[in-house]
Amino acid sequence: MELKKKGELNEAEKIVILLHGRGATAEGILEITEKLSEACYIAPQAPGRTWYPQSFMAPRKQNQPELEKALETLSQTVEKASEHVEKEKIILLGFSQGACLASEYMAKNAGKDNLGGLIVFSGGLIGERIESFSGDLDKMPVFIGCSEKDPHIPLERVNETAEVFKQLNAEVEKYIMEGSSHGIDGYELDQASKIINNV
Repeated sequence: MELKKKGELNEAEKIVILLHGRGATAEGILEITEKLSEACYIAPQAPGRTWYPQSFMAPRKQNQPELEKALETLSQTVEKASEHVEKEKIILLGFSQGACLASEYMAKNAGKDNLGGLIVFSGGLIGERIESFSGDLDKMPVFIGCSEKDPHIPLERVNETAEVFKQLNAEVEKYIMEGSSHGIDGYELDQASKIINNV
């Protein structure tokens, strides 16, 4: 597993795992750390710059076996981080395809592998239809931000994702921007920093 980082794991008090989008790189997503709170940041690199081949709204089988491999990579990254800090001091942050992957991982592991927070920039839960999830996230903070007409992320799926995390007993903030951009704005970065500060 290729892993890029900013900061020293051995000196970390909190660790943020960053998951890049389709066609992007671990180095690229690390650039947003300049606008985020101080922490140790680590970012795994997807093979071929893609976590899974099809749209996150495609039937799940169309994204296999790559999706399961991506979830396993994320699990291994969490375990590596947990060698240095408690899991309550680990936050997942993803953008676009990486945000979808982070959402799916956290929902699947609710109550089994609770972390310190989840930050979803332009993403949502994966599949043609959302799977049924169970577990208790114990008031874990979840921030979900997306534009109202994002060309890749339907607003309905953002709303459904927020509801799933509320049902899993997370403290959810959903933020919908005007327009049709596929990016990250200043308010989203501010809210992400608050979550990072508070773990």
